[in-house]
This record gives sequence, C-alpha cells and structure tokens, in this order.
Amino acid sequence: MTEKNDRLGALLRDAYQGITRRFALRTQTYGLSPTQWRLLGQVLKTGPKTQAALAEALDVEPISVSRLVDRMVQAGWVQREAHPQDRRARVIVPTAKAEAAAPDVLQVVDEVSEAAMASLSRTERDDLIRMLRQIIETLGGLDANAPKDERVDE
Repeated sequence: MTEKNDRLGALLRDAYQGITRRFALRTQTYGLSPTQWRLLGQVLKTGPKTQAALAEALDVEPISVSRLVDRMVQAGWVQREAHPQDRRARVIVPTAKAEAAAPDVLQVVDEVSEAAMASLSRTERDDLIRMLRQIIETLGGLDANAPKDERVDE
C-alpha cells in the first residue's frame, strides 16, 4: 500500500531534493556540490565571512563548513584571508575563478527554478511564492531556541 505524504515538511524536503538534484546535474562540470555552491553564493552575495558566520548562514555545523572550505580552497574557488578587524580570525573570500563562474551558475539556478514551476500558471506561481514567504515569516519568530537540526513535520 502506498501512502501519500501531505505533511508540509516532507513535501518541502522532497521539492528541495528534486531541485538540488537537477541543479547538481546541471553544474557537475564545475566539481562543486550543491552545498558548496550555497557557501560560494553566500560569499559572493554578502562578501567575505568567517567560517562561523558561514555555518550560521547555511544552518550547518562549523566543522562541516571547515571541510567544505578546505576542498574549495584546494580546487581554487575560495581562499582564506586575514580578517580586517580581528587578527586571530580568517575570512573566506571568492577567487576570480568563482566570480567568473557566478553568472553561468545563476543562469542555471534560474533555469532550474523555471523548470520546477513549469506546470504552474503565473497566478499559481505567484500564490506559491507568496504562501511560502508567509510561512517563512510566520516561523521566523517561533522557536528561536530550537536546535538547528530539529525537523519540522516530517
């Protein structure tokens, strides 16, 4: 017997996994995982960040960011530089290689998003985006002390 799962958390997870798989297939020639692209996108968008700040922004453990950055430094995507205000800290900055790839990867992001919503009308797309933003806003102030790895409605 197959049971349809209509729980919000499971549906969002499945949609995210599908989008991530499609993105990974389209960007595999670059040699970065979707999580590494998320890290790189964060640094490109907001500027140099410490690994601790990246861990918080990506909602992952600091040790995971450290390993991601190690591999990305080795592949020439980012580099560690001295923090401008704290001589004990290092910040992660994108390389010229990363900045050159960014426009192509952003194009892939747009194309994957378009493909994911291709079967929806313009009104349905607008409604979906509005409703997801509403859910995000609703949950944004709730459970501020909840553990990062807490799973909601799965």
